[in-house]
Amino acid sequence: MKEHLQSLDTLNINLGSGEMVIVNFILAFVMFGVALSIRMSTFKSVFRKPKSVIFGLILQWFALPAFTCLLTILLNPFITPMVALGMILVASCPGGNISNFLSSLSKGNVELSVSMTAISTLFASIITPFNFWFWGTHYSKYASLNNHIPTLDIPFAEILSQIVLILGVPIVLGLLFSHKFPNLAKKIIKPTQVLSILFFIGMVVVSLTQVLSGLEQRWEVYAAILSALVIVVIHNATALSTGFMGGKFAKLPVKDCRTLAIEIGIQNSGLALALLFNPAIFSPNIWGSNGGMVIVAALWGIWHIVSGLTIAYFFRRSKA
Repeated sequence: MKEHLQSLDTLNINLGSGEMVIVNFILAFVMFGVALSIRMSTFKSVFRKPKSVIFGLILQWFALPAFTCLLTILLNPFITPMVALGMILVASCPGGNISNFLSSLSKGNVELSVSMTAISTLFASIITPFNFWFWGTHYSKYASLNNHIPTLDIPFAEILSQIVLILGVPIVLGLLFSHKFPNLAKKIIKPTQVLSILFFIGMVVVSLTQVLSGLEQRWEVYAAILSALVIVVIHNATALSTGFMGGKFAKLPVKDCRTLAIEIGIQNSGLALALLFNPAIFSPNIWGSNGGMVIVAALWGIWHIVSGLTIAYFFRRSKA
């Protein structure tokens, strides 16, 4: 497996300046759309009994990145450092907005899902770079001792400044727009969400196309993608289990456990892709080839929809 994944790590996937402008616009548009759906009234019923949302955020912000780092160490003999860092980056991202729909389909606590998505998105400008820097540095130190690779110095300050710019500004603008023009905001929320999903699919297609174009031999293509997919499936199963079993451990209601499984298992991998394509954050001079990270984020974006719909169908058919 590691040999096939190493073929991905040799790929240096970067976009031109014009393409990067488009990616930044897409990311800003998605974050703006998420901010439009944030209402203070959404939080009222949840924060009357805050245990579920507080524990959910602990799972989202601390447990998932920590378990992911542990998983990369356990899988270290079978994966490459770039694949491992791709896993940590995805785990550091906030929840995806499709989780709200899946929570509804699961007969879960939709208000809890919306609240968690909103809060994790609002704080993503700080939480995402910190978690990636903290856990990525820990893994890098471990890998340098056991794989004889150089320790990767992850520039926290540079990543933080760029993410605040490309995430924080659109979110603030979305909140202001929703406050100033509430009726118009309600009308454009659904079209914005649909366009966001289409944009995200387009980013995944572009990512996979660039990866495939870099792999010349047919057997190498299939083997590399299959190997990466196996890792993504294991990682996603870990995330889903973290949410559900974490809720069980806290003795939360079954509806809340279902929601936490979905919320922790559905990550905003589109954000991870947009960050990976940004040379100001992942500079080729520092990171070199980033193909392993890109393929993990792209495959996660496909697989978490499949796994999310599957577990939602299972939850829906089972009694609470």
